This record gives sequence, C-alpha cells and structure tokens, in this order.
Amino acid sequence: MNGTITTWFDDKGFGFIKDENGDNRYFHVIKVANPDLIKKDAAVTFEPTTNNKGLSAFAVKVIPDSKYMYIAGERLKLTSIKSFLVYSEEVPADAPIDKENTVLSIGILMNSIRPKSAAEPNEMRSLKKLAITTFQGTTLTFSEDEIDVEATVKKLQSLK
Repeated sequence: MNGTITTWFDDKGFGFIKDENGDNRYFHVIKVANPDLIKKDAAVTFEPTTNNKGLSAFAVKVIPDSKYMYIAGERLKLTSIKSFLVYSEEVPADAPIDKENTVLSIGILMNSIRPKSAAEPNEMRSLKKLAITTFQGTTLTFSEDEIDVEATVKKLQSLK
C-alpha cells in the first residue's frame, strides 16, 4: 500500500502515515527498511496491519526523492533547471499530431490527446508550449500535443 508520512516524532521513534484510503496508520522506526530517509511528507510503501490500538504499518519503505524528472522522454536533472516559461504560439491548424510516436509525461494517458478536427486551409490554432532552460544554456521546448503542460508546470512549481 502507498502513503505519506504525516507526523514523525524523531525523539520517540514513531510516527503516522496517511494511507491511500485516507486512514492514519501508526508506524515505528524498527519497521522501516531505510530509517535514515524518514521525514514529514515523504512518500512510503508499506504493508497494512492492525495492532491492539488500531491501524498500523510494517515493512515500511521510504521512497527516496528523485534527482531527475522525465518530460516527454527527456531526462532532466532537477538541479540543472534554471527557469521555465509557458507561452502560446500560432501554428497551422492542419499540423499533424503523431499519436503513434507522441510521448506523454507525468502519467497522462494517450487518449488525452485531442482528436484532430477538420481544418480549413490556412486556418491557425493557438498551441501552448513549455520552454525549460537549464544552467548549461540548453532550452527544451514541449508542446501541449506532447505533454500536459499544466500538470508539468505544477510538478515543476512543486519542486521549487
């Protein structure tokens, strides 16, 4: 089962995990595989159980924070992201969307790509894009046809 550490008493060696059902579960440091990673708001996996006082967890494993983020197949080191910008660009409405080779990030399903509607000749549409600049001077650009721009921006903002 998955959960998040909501409370951690370092001096007492125990805390509480909110599980994926919204229930609070007690856990003790001796039931944690990697106790050095215990901290408030850390994501965990565990085996649910009960003890004489109620819901508890054992075989707890803290999921380490990733140093990388994957966007449309590109691996970005989080510490190398200097800035990001969302903008719109006018593109031909009949520009093809390659659903077969599109890579989506952050758990967005393939069917979330909007179907292409019939376009008039020379018709334009507004395409939202995300540009990410690294400290190495590289700028990576992704369009809303490739990724969910809003979800990616939310993830980037949560990493600040």
